[in-house]
Amino acid sequence: MKKLLILNGPNLNLLGTREPQQYGYETLQDVEDNCRRVAAEYGYDVECFQSNTEGSLIDAIHEAGRSFNQGECAGVVFNPGAYTHTSIALHDAIKGVEVPVIEVHISNVHARESFRHHSYISPVAAGTIIGMGTKGYKLAIDFLLEK
Repeated sequence: MKKLLILNGPNLNLLGTREPQQYGYETLQDVEDNCRRVAAEYGYDVECFQSNTEGSLIDAIHEAGRSFNQGECAGVVFNPGAYTHTSIALHDAIKGVEVPVIEVHISNVHARESFRHHSYISPVAAGTIIGMGTKGYKLAIDFLLEK
């Protein structure tokens, strides 16, 4: 069965308890369970990975690229967290592989602090979903798997 990678960056392991007025009360486990359910409706498995470490996220993107080229992975739903605004290395990792990546942000980053308004990920992403809460993950899955 083909798979989809759900990739979450720094501090997303704190979903449900970190700034719930900004991110809501759903936990990362809730988000992952919902992603599995949505992908299963398309006949896909989901691999979920969260890391607070930039290098681990880069490694996961590289592996998704290899898996995509082997016909095993349909794409990546990626919430890079604060690395969105700082990581040229993640930009280069996505640019260096062929796997489609949908950038997802739970909050509307453009309605927040000015340093959050720039994304190094958007220019190399196949699409970006911002401010739709955790429903953004479902929208990203639908985009990648509806063919």
